[in-house]
Amino acid sequence: MNWQGKRVLVTGAGGFVGSHLTERLVTLGARTRAMVHYRSDGSWGWLDHSIHSNEIEVFPGDILDRDSVAQAMTECEVVFHLAALIAIPYSYGAPQSYVRTNVEGTVNVLQEARKVGVQRLVHTSSSETYGTARYVPIDEDHPLQGQSPYAASKIGADKMAESFYLSYGLPVSTIRPFNVFGPRQSSRAIIPTIITQALNEPHVRLGNLTPTRDFTYVADTVDGFLKVAECDGALGQVVNIGSGEEISVKDLCLIILDLIDRDVSILDDPVRSRPKSSEVDRLCAANLKARDLLGWSPKHGFKDGLIDTIEWTRENLERYKTGMYAV
Repeated sequence: MNWQGKRVLVTGAGGFVGSHLTERLVTLGARTRAMVHYRSDGSWGWLDHSIHSNEIEVFPGDILDRDSVAQAMTECEVVFHLAALIAIPYSYGAPQSYVRTNVEGTVNVLQEARKVGVQRLVHTSSSETYGTARYVPIDEDHPLQGQSPYAASKIGADKMAESFYLSYGLPVSTIRPFNVFGPRQSSRAIIPTIITQALNEPHVRLGNLTPTRDFTYVADTVDGFLKVAECDGALGQVVNIGSGEEISVKDLCLIILDLIDRDVSILDDPVRSRPKSSEVDRLCAANLKARDLLGWSPKHGFKDGLIDTIEWTRENLERYKTGMYAV
């Protein structure tokens, strides 16, 4: 796909991954429209701080409002749908909000994409939809399991996207990123949680230390989004984007402490632990499909990505409330 002059919409563009994807599209020459969640203070999320802000058409709205989605998608050729409620701990207390935003909001996007006749829609899933690995590495045929309300809502959204491909021929693909990390990520995620505490606190407080995760640097994940959109063979398909390597939360913390060069203790904080049956104990991606179908593989080493993330966080530490558990 030639992105030069292509009319592209990114929903959830003010967020962590969405802002990186939006900026990449601008550098590729796309006519980029960013749908951000409407806020009364006029904030565009991370796009407020983007060096490309003058080159982006920002559209404040809400994917729960179909009129907002319709206006944002007008004349767009390609849509990247990233808007979602994503924090797992918050989903325990507000499950209906997750169904409304992640399922009903996604249906609004699918309906309008069908109405507009977009050339391509990339829907964003999550590795959490797999639940605890029944085998590793986890390929796209692995069973899905809703071990949290968040995961269940994403499964619902994924299946709606699948149904629109099978029922209406909507040109939609589903990208399933594993644990993305990098600059701008909020402290509700494990890597910035560790980094911000390690930089600013006498202890690092964490929940369960034994689960493993598969981490992918945000620039590599953005590459995955673009390659899924460019690949005709990905239509109607789900594609994992992950490194294929796993690391436990405890070992991750030790690596970060070593890179920061701080000798602080790791404390067990039960408040930060998921309910026992809801904890996803193991995630490790099979990325053979991404390699064979898309020609995608991660380009950034894990430690190199951590170093970049640590330095960015150090320079932006005032944006974080390091003493508070962010759900």
